[in-house]
Amino acid sequence: MAASSIASRSAFLGSSIFKSRFSLPNPNFTLSHLNHARIHGSVSRFLSQELKTHQRFLNTIASTHISCQGRYSCVSMYMSYSTTIPTRSLRRRISKRKQFATKPVLDESKFQETVTKLPPRFTPEELADAITLEEDPLVCFHLFNWASQQPRFKHENCSYHIAIRKLGAAKMYKEMDDIVNQVLSVRHIGNENLYNSIIFYFTKAGKLIRAVNIFRHMTTSKNLECRPTIRTYHILFKALLSRGNNSYTSHMYMETIRSLFRQMVDNGIEPDVFALNCMVKGFVLSLHVNDALRIFHQMSVVYNCKPNSFTYDYLIHGLCAQGRTINARELLDEMKGKGFVPNAKSYNSLVNALALSGEIDDAVKCLWEMIENGRLVDFITHKTLVDESCRSGKYDEATRLLEMLREKKIVDRDSYDKLVNVLHKDL
Repeated sequence: MAASSIASRSAFLGSSIFKSRFSLPNPNFTLSHLNHARIHGSVSRFLSQELKTHQRFLNTIASTHISCQGRYSCVSMYMSYSTTIPTRSLRRRISKRKQFATKPVLDESKFQETVTKLPPRFTPEELADAITLEEDPLVCFHLFNWASQQPRFKHENCSYHIAIRKLGAAKMYKEMDDIVNQVLSVRHIGNENLYNSIIFYFTKAGKLIRAVNIFRHMTTSKNLECRPTIRTYHILFKALLSRGNNSYTSHMYMETIRSLFRQMVDNGIEPDVFALNCMVKGFVLSLHVNDALRIFHQMSVVYNCKPNSFTYDYLIHGLCAQGRTINARELLDEMKGKGFVPNAKSYNSLVNALALSGEIDDAVKCLWEMIENGRLVDFITHKTLVDESCRSGKYDEATRLLEMLREKKIVDRDSYDKLVNVLHKDL
């Protein structure tokens, strides 16, 4: 029974596509070797028992004839391994483990030197100046804790603020979190600038829940100096918009952004062009272009804000993504009429959309306009234009376009060769 189970297990492991052989312990190692070793007590009894188990296992394998499929006829064991690329979250966890595994060591001499430079009865402002001048963030953290233990000294907003900024910039988020907890435990400590910095570095660390909790603490604080301002909402809007890597996640975070925007307006904070652009961008990323256009038309009428170039760029890109080239060109003309120049993303999106809709001549015209304005044309735009020109039967126009791009050195040699291969494939 034991022999059959071992044989079936070995055959299963041996049939794996991806195999990695590893060697068993030395079969010639017997109990007599242990008797010559100077091992006493429980360790000797433990090793003796383990070696007996190992010897029985080897004897069982030796008495069993195992025939493995494939090129390996010897007795061997295999284990499969994964060839999939680790996810981004796994890589982030691995990097954090490495970061925590190699903790920085405090430079005692530098710490003592910084302490000696402080006056006998230093103030929070003088401590903040010392932390500002110190380049080593670990020394700053220990200096902050050392000051907390000094008699007749209490931290103020300035010392809390500079310590949090130092640790946050150095990505020492655990140490920064310790100081943040001290800030939250003191009722009279805190102001808008301090809490904005805390929220900013928590968003940088990817701790959105912690940042939102700090925001809630600001909204419920009885200290009017701690209440959120338009800058607080800017930090949260930007952090939430950067989290969405596809339309689905952007839609999820857009609901939070919409709630924050409504709360901001209800609290009497007038949105500026940055906040409104965040709403437009969020709606575009979540594929709600009509909602983005609604915000765009309300900017001047309701919120007394004029759209800037970023507003038009977001909308043109969103309209082109939905194939609405007529609306996109209307906004492009309106944008140029106000003296704005579209960015490369808007131009590339429009050229691609025009080419995919069969408007090859307008796409080529937009391409040359883009080049004249100094915007960089990406390879996908070139390839789409060549593909759709050939699909429409305009092989000669596509060939002439490639030659003109090569003569004007708009495309490099490698990209030109790839585009020629695309052209020949379509032919």
